[in-house]
Amino acid sequence: MKIWAICLNTFRETVRDKVFILLVVFAIIMIIASRVFGFLSIGQEMKIVKDVGLGSISIFSLLVAIFVGTTLVHKEIDKRTIYTIVSKPIRRYQFIVGKYAGLNLTILVNVAMMSAFFYLSVKLMDGTWSFDLTMAILLIYIEVMVVTGFALLFSTFASPTLSAVFTFLIYLAGHLAKDLRFFGEQSMNIYLNVLSTGLYYILPNLTNFNTKNEAVHGFPIASTFYAYSIFYGLFYCAILVTVSSWIFKSKNLK
Repeated sequence: MKIWAICLNTFRETVRDKVFILLVVFAIIMIIASRVFGFLSIGQEMKIVKDVGLGSISIFSLLVAIFVGTTLVHKEIDKRTIYTIVSKPIRRYQFIVGKYAGLNLTILVNVAMMSAFFYLSVKLMDGTWSFDLTMAILLIYIEVMVVTGFALLFSTFASPTLSAVFTFLIYLAGHLAKDLRFFGEQSMNIYLNVLSTGLYYILPNLTNFNTKNEAVHGFPIASTFYAYSIFYGLFYCAILVTVSSWIFKSKNLK
């Protein structure tokens, strides 16, 4: 109940956040504008609409995760409301889990709204909505959950600016993980090879959540890949929340 109360309170705060509202408005505009881009590409209209739609959902959800997630803990400390919260019979891990769940609920609403407009854009052009499009959106949400976990983790010990920078770098590294490992394997330096291999297994492999190209072009994807990607993402999120809770528990708030 305590976690749920913190979750709902975080949801209310983030929904009222001007940054969140602005990003949602821009995302909806981009999805609608995809129809215009589609008409400019003869014979490729539907592919353009789907590509821009999925890209908009991914980018704007990521921005919400970074700009809102990196201020979750710091804002409570800066306003000194954290002292009121921790003085109550609430464990620090409950505070972290509640904050994380609240932001994920906000992003879920964000993704649902954009997906609805995306669905309407596809249907208005007499396009077909496939199962793979639905799964592509679900994996985008799982990816954003992982990014949100890192934003929350960094917010427990760094300023919002540094947290945003660190989170964005993790996002880039997560999409370059395979390239990083390949570069290390091709290198003649054994230390660089070990380092790149270690980073490959430590950093999140965010390419597991990118099926936009397959969904747009209709390439088949095995159901086992979806199952693995979802399990991998949720497992990584659990680790990030656990580490964040441990750091926040050890944090001196005086």
